[in-house]
Amino acid sequence: MPFIGTQPEVGGYSVLDALTASATASYTLQKGSANFVPSSANQLLVSLNGVIQKPGSSFTVSGSTLTFSSALTSSDSIDFIVSMGEPLLIGTPSDGTVNTTQLATNAVSTAKIASSAITNAKVASGVSASKLTTGTLPHLQLPSGSVLQVLNMRTDNNKNTTSTSLVNTDMTLTITPKATSSKILVWANMYEVYTGNTNTSAMFAINRGGSIIGDHQGATLFYSPASQYGNVQIQYYDEPNTTSATEYKIQYKSNNGNAVAINGDNTQNHLMLMEIAG
Repeated sequence: MPFIGTQPEVGGYSVLDALTASATASYTLQKGSANFVPSSANQLLVSLNGVIQKPGSSFTVSGSTLTFSSALTSSDSIDFIVSMGEPLLIGTPSDGTVNTTQLATNAVSTAKIASSAITNAKVASGVSASKLTTGTLPHLQLPSGSVLQVLNMRTDNNKNTTSTSLVNTDMTLTITPKATSSKILVWANMYEVYTGNTNTSAMFAINRGGSIIGDHQGATLFYSPASQYGNVQIQYYDEPNTTSATEYKIQYKSNNGNAVAINGDNTQNHLMLMEIAG
């Protein structure tokens, strides 16, 4: 059925920037001071000295260069150049109007999946995990209790002290939590803890950013006779409430000023930090 009324225009119709004739046949087409590349010479309506020129014979086009069939002079006048039938510029589509058929193959990049450009509401249910394997899963979408990252360190340094104030054990890790709601599980295992005196205890604590957050005295060592060894393990569930780099370290001291030692048999001590989604 034919259209009733004024036929709507399809495509763009633009008057290109004015050109000043000179002793040359070639001119650069521009639109808004930017080079303009028509799809072909047939797209252009060119008026020279009041006469419409025939595409292909009176002028040709290559890229943004228009070339007349012969050189002009400064007395000639390029009246106007109109570009007709440019691709239709649709602007921003209306909400909910873009479907899968409008999307080109490979149009959705990994960067768009990994960023906030595509939200959960935009992803259809039942999308297979294989479609997301090259993207980065947003950690905030993981359920509470999910492990977000794990850091480990080991040391076989032999340490000993007579200090009754906490000193470092060389067991240190720095973690940058992904969310303020995250929990940090601190797990440390000290091997071959030694006290040479019957009434001497080795006391351990967790230091987070310069503050003591957890200590462990339930496994303090009272050995008799002296010169015996034991292992000490610490587990602490911390809530740092930050996304800044945070240092955790294990410290220890003597309860009475007598010597205590760690890793006396050069066995590796182990510190682990596990971030868990809150």
